[in-house]
Amino acid sequence: MIKIVTEQPKILWKVRCTLGEGTLWVNEHNSVYFTDIKKKKIYSYNIKSKKKKIYKVNKEIGFLAHVKDHIFVLGLQGELRIQNLKLKKILKSIKIEQHLKFNRINDGKTDPAGNLWFGTMDNLERKIEKGSLYKLDKNLKLTKIDKNYRITNGPAFIDMYNFYHTDSPKKKIYKIKINKKNKIVSKKIFKKLTSEEGSPDGMTLDKNKNLWVAHFRGACISVFNPKAKLIHRINFPAKNVTNCTFGGKKNSELFVTTATKGMSKADIRKFSYSGCLFSVKTNTKGFFQKKFVFKNEKKRSLL
Repeated sequence: MIKIVTEQPKILWKVRCTLGEGTLWVNEHNSVYFTDIKKKKIYSYNIKSKKKKIYKVNKEIGFLAHVKDHIFVLGLQGELRIQNLKLKKILKSIKIEQHLKFNRINDGKTDPAGNLWFGTMDNLERKIEKGSLYKLDKNLKLTKIDKNYRITNGPAFIDMYNFYHTDSPKKKIYKIKINKKNKIVSKKIFKKLTSEEGSPDGMTLDKNKNLWVAHFRGACISVFNPKAKLIHRINFPAKNVTNCTFGGKKNSELFVTTATKGMSKADIRKFSYSGCLFSVKTNTKGFFQKKFVFKNEKKRSLL
């Protein structure tokens, strides 16, 4: 297997996110999208034209997934929303966990078939296990897959039935296998980080199924091979590294969000680029994230 080589992180946007998250590469837009959960904003950066756009929403937003054109699914507090960002038109709203008023949606990704997966968490970040993992399929049917999380992050899909998923405060990355009925048949701890390493946050896979993990309070991204061995590490001038995705012309560029949340003045002096959007050029490639797809009759009625 080829040894991973990465260049030094490059700052793309000195945006100073409170809680940057939700990195998403949209190839036809030539842009990386990301969110600032606490500022209730979506950002896009065109890597060719260097044009920047900011979209405001009315709720805290954990992630977005692409449908087509300027239509995205937004993972908001208590709601999945299908929206045309350019026209500011809401096409559909799906309420999530209305009985848990302090919960919000956190991280989310599509699987190889275009189903949408996302996790929830207690927004007050109390030491309670109120978070769950959900799947939204092509028929807009919602299924709860797993529960009893404090802060969900990921998932990152190996294939249709195997994926990684994280509980950040527990510092655990799980490897989970499900069957065709969406039932978990295996859930094992793939990796547990030490206190010095920070907490595992967002993550993605490369073409060799190596797992790239952002470290919150750890100022780095670690790369683990399928046997959970650390094979590479990228250090950042940002304490809270939150999320990452591959993209760019050859799908070999890693886009990375960071955060200032919870940092002291001393931390900010030491990690002065916390909150920025970074890119890292690599000698490997990732997988283009699938669009969220739903059945034709649904498309005709919504899009």
